[in-house]
Amino acid sequence: MRGRTGELAALRERVRSGPSRAATEAQHARGKLTVWERLDELLDPGSFVELEGLRRHRATGFGIEHRRPPGDGVVTGWGTVDGRKVFVYAHDFRVFGGSLGEAHAQKIHRVMDLAEAAGVPLVGLNDGAGARIQEGVTGLAGFGGIFRRIVRSSGVIPQISVILGPCAGGAAYSPALGDFVFIVRRTGQMFVTGPDVVKAVTAEDVTHESLGGADVHARQSGVAAFAYDDEVTCLREVRHLLSLLPANNRELPPRLPTADPADRPCPVLLDLVPAEQSRPYDMRAVLAELVDDGDLFDYHQHWATNVVCAFARLGGQVVGLVANNPMVLAGVLDVDASQKAARFVHTCDAFNIPLVTLVDVPGFLPGTAQEHGGIIRHGAKLLYAYCAATVPRVQVILRKAYGGAYIVMDSRSIGADLSFAWPSNEIAVMGAEGAANVIFRKEIAAADDPDAVFRARVAEYRDTLMSPYHAAERGLVDDVIDPRDTRRVLVEALDVLRDKHVPAEHRKHGNPPF
Repeated sequence: MRGRTGELAALRERVRSGPSRAATEAQHARGKLTVWERLDELLDPGSFVELEGLRRHRATGFGIEHRRPPGDGVVTGWGTVDGRKVFVYAHDFRVFGGSLGEAHAQKIHRVMDLAEAAGVPLVGLNDGAGARIQEGVTGLAGFGGIFRRIVRSSGVIPQISVILGPCAGGAAYSPALGDFVFIVRRTGQMFVTGPDVVKAVTAEDVTHESLGGADVHARQSGVAAFAYDDEVTCLREVRHLLSLLPANNRELPPRLPTADPADRPCPVLLDLVPAEQSRPYDMRAVLAELVDDGDLFDYHQHWATNVVCAFARLGGQVVGLVANNPMVLAGVLDVDASQKAARFVHTCDAFNIPLVTLVDVPGFLPGTAQEHGGIIRHGAKLLYAYCAATVPRVQVILRKAYGGAYIVMDSRSIGADLSFAWPSNEIAVMGAEGAANVIFRKEIAAADDPDAVFRARVAEYRDTLMSPYHAAERGLVDDVIDPRDTRRVLVEALDVLRDKHVPAEHRKHGNPPF
């Protein structure tokens, strides 16, 4: 028996060390960690339990029957992050380039089924060359099984994809179907068709990085929510995100004690936010002042920056923050911002994370580019997401809230549980200048002094319909609050709504705009 256990230990060590020293050195030369080094960074020390580590493929043809390494290019199992269980699969690029064959796919299917059954988050560490060409259609069928399981677990358990190497062809749709995509600069790439195919079909000469690198997907396409310069930082931030998420949709996010007083006044806000409606400011600074210890975990930080979405804690409770950012495009809603915020709202609602919406929005971005790009459809996504959300929802109107954008940014009329406003708020169909030009156009044009009449009518409209107390008088805002009390008000509101329950609707599912 001692001889047999020694043989087993030697086999396991051979699996962990990879097919050869040269393969490991090549992985490091690319600036990448090995699969086992990645698992050591992601999981608590000594917590990983491997599944099917000795499995081999059964394919034949093209010489592949003579290469049957144990594990088949993917490591699967479970471990813990800060003591909480998480399932994981991780491609081993040293074996068949991490490509997916029948046995490889079945290992991933197995761990996905277990994660769903156990109600535990799933993390995929992607570093693979797509379907294994030598196995033909069985590889493609393997991807189909992965896609079906991701959709089945959507909104049930958090599903996180980390792009640490190539993720091409059918493989790119696994991250796209999940909840969160992390990517590492210079080594991570995602694309449906590679540079060679692109050149053959369109004659475009592109590199892997310019076609599907980290900054392309973090800044332009919006595919990746998080991008980092190195693998160690990336995997540590995955751990951070997991600390903010519940294990599944039947649990609340973990609540932690905080030394930051719930009733801490925020006098800095009086200087951060100018009273003049047209002056810009950085909304992220406002959010950092409000949340526990100033700790924001940005979602899509580099894409659609006219809206800020972030996870944070208020009084120890995890919240999802959605806020217009007047520093970028005056904080308007456009196609990308609407998509970003809608996805974030859907995700928070799926995993029982309360929503806090801070409003300072002049409207939707006008222009043919936006209209032809489908701003109606994409704006409707955000509207639908808020209307469908059943988690606690609290709105704070800082300054302007004009037109349809006011409604869309979680107004009381679409179901916000509580709505508060600062004394600098202006809620109206449009700005006073625009309204005066529409209502009094003929009078202004006929006046001896058009400028004087225009100014008088602007003042009249503002005094009549844009008073900071107008909405409160009509019950559309619950209270007008001192900005310095905003943190205390939010913590109290979230506490009173913590046990909010909305009965399930009697329908198969809605049909949201896409």
